[in-house]
Amino acid sequence: MGETRPLTVRVGRRVLRLRTHFGRSKAVRYLDTLSAALKPLGYRPIRLYHPEEFPAPIPGGEPLLWIYVPGPHSHVGTVVNARAVANQMWAYHEAQRGRHGYLSPCGDAKAAAKEIDRLLKHKMYPGNPW
Repeated sequence: MGETRPLTVRVGRRVLRLRTHFGRSKAVRYLDTLSAALKPLGYRPIRLYHPEEFPAPIPGGEPLLWIYVPGPHSHVGTVVNARAVANQMWAYHEAQRGRHGYLSPCGDAKAAAKEIDRLLKHKMYPGNPW
């Protein structure tokens, strides 16, 4: 028989999903803060949760921030979201990797911007140690 996870782990993950779902306004505030922290680094953040920037609704309704490099490396980018984590906190995650794509706690947008900068530089120039 396969190993099953304890009930507390399964319930805990569902609670975090619900906090993320019902905390949309909090996630939007955190992503707006991150967007402002990324602009001085030269990245172009597109807020996929604002109708004036992206008029089509996102399936699932989760607020997402698409960050890319303008110029010759415009194909390099990532999508970030804010998710509820343990201890009543929130954290930035790479949306493609889900909870495994942890970047930084939401309280420190500058640290998250540095982590995203490091991640995108590695995608642009994979041979360089950043």
